Amino acid sequence: MANILFQNALRRKSQKTPPIWFMRQAGRYHSHYRKLKDKYSFEQLCKTPDLAAEVAFGPIKEFDYDVAILFSDILFLLEGLGLELKFDPGPKFSSYITLENLNQFSDIDRAIEHMHFQTEAIRITREKIPENKSLIGFVGGPWTLSKYAFGNNNINKIDTKLNLEFISKTILPVIKKNIQLQLDAGAEIVMIFDSSLHDLDSINFKDSYLNFLKDIALSFPQKVGYYSRGKNEEDLSICLNLPFAGFGYDYSIKLSTMFKKQKTGFIQGNFNEQFILQDTQSFQEHLKDYIQEMKSIEDTNGWVCGLGHGINKDTPEKNVHIFIENIRKEFS
Repeated sequence: MANILFQNALRRKSQKTPPIWFMRQAGRYHSHYRKLKDKYSFEQLCKTPDLAAEVAFGPIKEFDYDVAILFSDILFLLEGLGLELKFDPGPKFSSYITLENLNQFSDIDRAIEHMHFQTEAIRITREKIPENKSLIGFVGGPWTLSKYAFGNNNINKIDTKLNLEFISKTILPVIKKNIQLQLDAGAEIVMIFDSSLHDLDSINFKDSYLNFLKDIALSFPQKVGYYSRGKNEEDLSICLNLPFAGFGYDYSIKLSTMFKKQKTGFIQGNFNEQFILQDTQSFQEHLKDYIQEMKSIEDTNGWVCGLGHGINKDTPEKNVHIFIENIRKEFS
Protein backbone atom coordinates (compact mmCIF):
# COMPACT_ATOMS: atom_id res chain seq x y z
CA MET A 1 0.00 0.00 0.00
CA ALA A 2 1.91 3.00 -1.31
CA ASN A 3 2.02 5.52 -4.10
CA ILE A 4 4.14 4.24 -6.96
CA LEU A 5 5.20 7.72 -8.04
CA PHE A 6 6.47 8.53 -4.55
CA GLN A 7 8.21 5.18 -4.23
CA ASN A 8 9.90 5.74 -7.60
CA ALA A 9 11.06 9.18 -6.44
CA LEU A 10 12.58 7.68 -3.30
CA ARG A 11 14.56 5.28 -5.50
CA ARG A 12 15.35 7.90 -8.18
CA LYS A 13 13.61 5.78 -10.81
CA SER A 14 12.85 7.44 -14.13
CA GLN A 15 9.25 8.63 -14.53
CA LYS A 16 7.48 11.44 -16.34
CA THR A 17 5.04 12.50 -13.63
CA PRO A 18 6.26 13.59 -10.19
CA PRO A 19 4.36 12.80 -7.00
CA ILE A 20 2.86 15.85 -5.31
CA TRP A 21 2.40 16.79 -1.67
CA PHE A 22 2.55 20.07 0.25
CA MET A 23 3.81 20.83 3.72
CA ARG A 24 0.70 21.67 5.83
CA GLN A 25 -1.59 20.34 3.10
CA ALA A 26 -4.14 19.52 5.80
CA GLY A 27 -4.79 22.94 7.25
CA ARG A 28 -6.57 26.26 7.41
CA TYR A 29 -6.69 26.98 3.66
CA HIS A 30 -8.97 23.95 3.22
CA SER A 31 -12.72 24.18 3.90
CA HIS A 32 -12.76 20.55 5.07
CA TYR A 33 -10.35 21.43 7.87
CA ARG A 34 -12.16 24.65 8.78
CA LYS A 35 -15.46 22.80 9.21
CA LEU A 36 -13.81 20.35 11.59
CA LYS A 37 -12.11 23.19 13.41
CA ASP A 38 -15.50 24.78 14.05
CA LYS A 39 -16.40 21.71 16.13
CA TYR A 40 -13.09 20.75 17.71
CA SER A 41 -9.98 22.41 19.10
CA PHE A 42 -6.66 22.03 17.32
CA GLU A 43 -5.43 19.78 20.14
CA GLN A 44 -8.50 17.56 19.81
CA LEU A 45 -7.97 17.23 16.06
CA CYS A 46 -4.35 16.20 16.58
CA LYS A 47 -4.67 13.99 19.63
CA THR A 48 -7.90 12.15 18.79
CA PRO A 49 -6.71 9.53 16.27
CA ASP A 50 -10.01 9.26 14.38
CA LEU A 51 -10.13 13.02 13.94
CA ALA A 52 -6.46 13.27 12.99
CA ALA A 53 -7.06 10.64 10.31
CA GLU A 54 -10.08 12.52 8.98
CA VAL A 55 -8.09 15.75 8.76
CA ALA A 56 -5.27 13.98 6.90
CA PHE A 57 -7.75 12.30 4.55
CA GLY A 58 -9.54 15.52 3.60
CA PRO A 59 -6.93 16.94 1.19
CA ILE A 60 -6.31 13.51 -0.32
CA LYS A 61 -9.99 13.28 -1.22
CA GLU A 62 -10.34 16.90 -2.36
CA PHE A 63 -7.07 17.55 -4.22
CA ASP A 64 -5.78 14.03 -4.93
CA TYR A 65 -2.31 14.57 -3.45
CA ASP A 66 -0.12 11.50 -3.86
CA VAL A 67 1.02 11.46 -0.23
CA ALA A 68 -0.92 11.83 3.01
CA ILE A 69 0.77 13.32 6.06
CA LEU A 70 0.22 12.48 9.70
CA PHE A 71 -1.82 15.32 11.19
CA SER A 72 -0.01 16.47 14.29
CA ASP A 73 2.32 19.24 15.47
CA ILE A 74 6.06 19.32 16.05
CA LEU A 75 5.63 21.00 19.44
CA PHE A 76 3.80 18.15 21.16
CA LEU A 77 7.21 16.58 21.71
CA LEU A 78 8.19 19.57 23.86
CA GLU A 79 4.89 19.27 25.70
CA GLY A 80 5.84 15.68 26.43
CA LEU A 81 9.10 16.88 27.96
CA GLY A 82 7.09 19.00 30.39
CA LEU A 83 6.57 22.39 28.75
CA GLU A 84 2.98 23.58 29.14
CA LEU A 85 1.58 24.22 25.66
CA LYS A 86 -1.64 25.82 24.42
CA PHE A 87 -2.83 26.86 20.97
CA ASP A 88 -4.63 30.23 20.90
CA PRO A 89 -4.76 29.97 17.91
CA GLY A 90 -1.00 29.63 17.46
CA PRO A 91 1.31 27.83 19.89
CA LYS A 92 1.96 29.47 23.27
CA PHE A 93 4.14 28.13 26.08
CA SER A 94 3.45 29.26 29.64
CA SER A 95 7.20 29.27 30.31
CA TYR A 96 10.45 28.32 28.64
CA ILE A 97 13.51 26.27 29.39
CA THR A 98 16.40 28.14 31.00
CA LEU A 99 19.86 27.22 32.20
CA GLU A 100 18.47 27.04 35.73
CA ASN A 101 15.57 24.64 35.03
CA LEU A 102 17.15 22.65 32.19
CA ASN A 103 17.27 19.35 34.06
CA GLN A 104 13.51 19.43 34.72
CA PHE A 105 12.88 18.81 31.02
CA SER A 106 14.91 15.72 30.25
CA ASP A 107 12.55 12.76 30.76
CA ILE A 108 12.69 11.23 27.27
CA ASP A 109 10.60 8.17 28.12
CA ARG A 110 7.80 10.36 29.46
CA ALA A 111 7.90 12.45 26.31
CA ILE A 112 7.56 9.43 24.04
CA GLU A 113 4.74 7.99 26.14
CA HIS A 114 2.98 11.31 25.58
CA MET A 115 3.30 10.86 21.79
CA HIS A 116 1.55 7.49 21.51
CA PHE A 117 -1.58 9.11 20.09
CA GLN A 118 0.45 9.35 16.87
CA THR A 119 0.69 5.57 16.67
CA GLU A 120 -3.06 5.12 16.42
CA ALA A 121 -3.47 8.19 14.20
CA ILE A 122 -1.04 6.75 11.65
CA ARG A 123 -2.72 3.34 11.74
CA ILE A 124 -6.20 4.78 11.19
CA THR A 125 -4.99 7.20 8.52
CA ARG A 126 -3.41 4.31 6.62
CA GLU A 127 -6.72 2.43 6.75
CA LYS A 128 -8.68 5.50 5.63
CA ILE A 129 -6.68 6.67 2.62
CA PRO A 130 -6.69 4.76 -0.70
CA GLU A 131 -4.15 1.98 -1.14
CA ASN A 132 -2.44 3.88 -3.96
CA LYS A 133 -1.51 6.78 -1.67
CA SER A 134 1.59 6.96 0.50
CA LEU A 135 1.65 8.01 4.16
CA ILE A 136 4.48 9.86 5.85
CA GLY A 137 5.14 11.20 9.32
CA PHE A 138 7.14 14.20 10.51
CA VAL A 139 9.05 15.69 13.41
CA GLY A 140 10.55 19.09 14.05
CA GLY A 141 14.23 19.64 13.38
CA PRO A 142 16.55 19.64 16.40
CA TRP A 143 17.44 23.33 16.07
CA THR A 144 13.84 24.35 15.44
CA LEU A 145 12.56 22.48 18.50
CA SER A 146 15.33 23.79 20.72
CA LYS A 147 14.60 27.36 19.66
CA TYR A 148 10.96 26.93 20.64
CA ALA A 149 11.94 25.35 23.97
CA PHE A 150 14.12 28.31 24.93
CA GLY A 151 11.65 30.90 23.66
CA ASN A 152 14.07 32.05 20.98
CA ASN A 153 11.19 32.60 18.55
CA ASN A 154 9.63 35.11 20.94
CA ILE A 155 11.38 37.01 23.72
CA ASN A 156 14.67 35.33 24.50
CA LYS A 157 17.99 35.86 22.75
CA ILE A 158 19.55 32.78 21.17
CA ASP A 159 22.30 31.15 23.23
CA THR A 160 23.81 28.91 20.56
CA LYS A 161 26.04 26.96 22.93
CA LEU A 162 23.17 26.20 25.33
CA ASN A 163 20.86 25.22 22.47
CA LEU A 164 23.41 22.81 21.04
CA GLU A 165 24.05 21.26 24.46
CA PHE A 166 20.31 20.75 25.02
CA ILE A 167 19.97 19.22 21.57
CA SER A 168 22.77 16.77 22.28
CA LYS A 169 21.44 15.73 25.68
CA THR A 170 17.68 15.71 25.15
CA ILE A 171 16.29 16.85 21.80
CA LEU A 172 18.30 14.51 19.59
CA PRO A 173 17.47 11.29 21.50
CA VAL A 174 13.79 12.19 21.87
CA ILE A 175 13.47 13.00 18.15
CA LYS A 176 15.02 9.64 17.28
CA LYS A 177 12.54 7.82 19.49
CA ASN A 178 9.65 9.74 17.95
CA ILE A 179 10.86 8.85 14.45
CA GLN A 180 11.00 5.20 15.44
CA LEU A 181 7.48 5.39 16.88
CA GLN A 182 6.11 6.77 13.61
CA LEU A 183 7.97 4.27 11.43
CA ASP A 184 6.80 1.38 13.60
CA ALA A 185 3.22 2.66 13.27
CA GLY A 186 3.37 2.51 9.48
CA ALA A 187 4.83 5.76 8.14
CA GLU A 188 6.81 5.07 4.96
CA ILE A 189 9.28 7.81 5.79
CA VAL A 190 9.44 10.58 8.38
CA MET A 191 10.20 14.15 7.38
CA ILE A 192 12.29 16.46 9.55
CA PHE A 193 11.04 20.03 9.24
CA ASP A 194 13.84 22.36 10.35
CA SER A 195 12.23 25.65 9.37
CA SER A 196 14.22 27.82 11.81
CA LEU A 197 17.69 26.65 10.83
CA HIS A 198 18.47 29.94 9.07
CA ASP A 199 19.37 31.37 12.49
CA LEU A 200 22.29 28.95 12.95
CA ASP A 201 25.58 30.25 11.61
CA SER A 202 27.63 28.20 9.15
CA ILE A 203 30.49 27.54 11.57
CA ASN A 204 28.29 25.96 14.24
CA PHE A 205 26.29 24.19 11.55
CA LYS A 206 29.39 22.51 10.14
CA ASP A 207 31.26 21.94 13.42
CA SER A 208 28.39 20.75 15.62
CA TYR A 209 24.94 20.56 14.10
CA LEU A 210 25.93 18.42 11.15
CA ASN A 211 26.83 15.65 13.62
CA PHE A 212 23.23 15.62 14.89
CA LEU A 213 21.88 15.24 11.36
CA LYS A 214 24.42 12.53 10.66
CA ASP A 215 23.33 10.64 13.79
CA ILE A 216 19.69 10.70 12.66
CA ALA A 217 20.43 9.73 9.06
CA LEU A 218 22.68 6.83 10.06
CA SER A 219 20.12 5.62 12.61
CA PHE A 220 17.38 5.46 9.95
CA PRO A 221 19.07 5.12 6.55
CA GLN A 222 16.76 6.05 3.65
CA LYS A 223 13.80 6.36 6.05
CA VAL A 224 14.05 10.05 7.00
CA GLY A 225 13.75 13.10 4.76
CA TYR A 226 15.17 16.51 5.65
CA TYR A 227 13.87 20.00 4.98
CA SER A 228 15.37 23.27 6.15
CA ARG A 229 14.58 26.85 5.26
CA GLY A 230 16.93 29.73 4.68
CA LYS A 231 20.23 27.83 4.59
CA ASN A 232 22.65 28.53 1.80
CA GLU A 233 23.46 26.03 -0.91
CA GLU A 234 26.98 25.45 0.40
CA ASP A 235 25.78 24.37 3.85
CA LEU A 236 23.04 22.17 2.42
CA SER A 237 25.44 20.48 0.02
CA ILE A 238 27.46 19.18 2.95
CA CYS A 239 24.45 17.08 3.98
CA LEU A 240 24.05 15.36 0.63
CA ASN A 241 26.37 12.46 1.43
CA LEU A 242 24.27 11.50 4.45
CA PRO A 243 21.86 8.56 3.94
CA PHE A 244 18.65 10.58 4.10
CA ALA A 245 15.65 9.43 2.05
CA GLY A 246 15.75 12.81 0.35
CA PHE A 247 15.70 16.56 0.82
CA GLY A 248 13.14 19.33 0.57
CA TYR A 249 14.29 22.77 -0.58
CA ASP A 250 12.85 26.25 -0.18
CA TYR A 251 12.27 28.48 -3.19
CA SER A 252 15.65 30.24 -2.81
CA ILE A 253 17.50 27.08 -3.89
CA LYS A 254 17.91 26.29 -7.58
CA LEU A 255 16.65 22.76 -8.12
CA SER A 256 18.61 22.58 -11.37
CA THR A 257 21.77 22.77 -9.26
CA MET A 258 20.59 20.27 -6.67
CA PHE A 259 19.69 17.67 -9.31
CA LYS A 260 23.33 17.78 -10.37
CA LYS A 261 24.71 17.67 -6.83
CA GLN A 262 22.31 15.28 -5.08
CA LYS A 263 22.78 11.79 -6.48
CA THR A 264 20.45 9.79 -4.22
CA GLY A 265 17.02 10.22 -2.66
CA PHE A 266 14.13 12.48 -3.57
CA ILE A 267 14.43 16.19 -4.33
CA GLN A 268 11.34 18.09 -3.24
CA GLY A 269 10.20 21.56 -4.11
CA ASN A 270 10.00 24.26 -4.56
CA PHE A 271 7.35 26.52 -6.03
CA ASN A 272 7.24 29.77 -4.08
CA GLU A 273 4.36 29.41 -1.61
CA GLN A 274 3.68 33.16 -1.90
CA PHE A 275 2.86 32.81 -5.60
CA ILE A 276 0.04 30.33 -5.06
CA LEU A 277 -1.58 32.95 -2.79
CA GLN A 278 -1.99 35.43 -5.63
CA ASP A 279 -4.96 36.04 -7.90
CA THR A 280 -5.45 33.20 -10.34
CA GLN A 281 -4.02 34.99 -13.39
CA SER A 282 -0.82 36.09 -11.63
CA PHE A 283 -0.43 32.69 -10.02
CA GLN A 284 -0.79 30.90 -13.35
CA GLU A 285 1.90 33.08 -14.90
CA HIS A 286 4.31 32.10 -12.13
CA LEU A 287 3.27 28.47 -12.47
CA LYS A 288 3.98 28.57 -16.20
CA ASP A 289 7.49 29.88 -15.50
CA TYR A 290 8.05 27.19 -12.89
CA ILE A 291 6.93 24.45 -15.27
CA GLN A 292 9.25 25.74 -17.99
CA GLU A 293 12.13 25.87 -15.53
CA MET A 294 11.53 22.28 -14.44
CA LYS A 295 11.22 21.14 -18.05
CA SER A 296 14.61 22.69 -18.80
CA ILE A 297 16.30 20.35 -16.31
CA GLU A 298 17.70 17.38 -18.21
CA ASP A 299 17.28 14.78 -15.47
CA THR A 300 14.54 15.21 -12.84
CA ASN A 301 14.51 11.65 -11.54
CA GLY A 302 13.60 11.80 -7.87
CA TRP A 303 11.55 14.98 -8.12
CA VAL A 304 8.71 15.35 -5.62
CA CYS A 305 6.70 18.40 -6.62
CA GLY A 306 5.72 20.77 -3.85
CA LEU A 307 6.10 24.24 -2.39
CA GLY A 308 9.11 26.00 -0.92
CA HIS A 309 7.49 25.92 2.54
CA GLY A 310 4.08 25.27 4.11
CA ILE A 311 0.95 26.27 2.26
CA ASN A 312 -0.45 29.56 3.58
CA LYS A 313 -3.84 29.67 5.29
CA ASP A 314 -5.11 32.23 2.75
CA THR A 315 -4.31 30.12 -0.31
CA PRO A 316 -7.35 29.79 -2.62
CA GLU A 317 -8.43 26.17 -3.00
CA LYS A 318 -8.95 26.85 -6.71
CA ASN A 319 -5.23 27.57 -7.09
CA VAL A 320 -4.31 24.26 -5.47
CA HIS A 321 -6.50 22.41 -7.96
CA ILE A 322 -4.95 24.37 -10.84
CA PHE A 323 -1.42 23.64 -9.61
CA ILE A 324 -1.93 19.89 -9.32
CA GLU A 325 -3.87 19.59 -12.58
CA ASN A 326 -1.26 21.55 -14.56
CA ILE A 327 1.73 19.68 -13.13
CA ARG A 328 0.16 16.34 -14.04
CA LYS A 329 -0.87 17.59 -17.49
CA GLU A 330 2.53 19.07 -18.36
CA PHE A 331 4.53 16.15 -16.97
CA SER A 332 2.71 13.15 -18.40
